[in-house]
Amino acid sequence: MAEHKHGEMDTTEQEKTFEGFVNFTIKTVIVILVAVVLLAIFNG
Repeated sequence: MAEHKHGEMDTTEQEKTFEGFVNFTIKTVIVILVAVVLLAIFNG
C-alpha cells in the first residue's frame, strides 16, 4: 500500500467549483429577497 502524504492533492478545481456555487447561492438569495421586497411594496 502506498504511503499517505497529507495535503498533496490538487484541489484547485474543487475550490473553483465551490466558489462558483457560493457566488450562485448569494446571487440567488439576493434575487429572492428583492422579489419579496417588491411583492411587499406592491401588494401591501
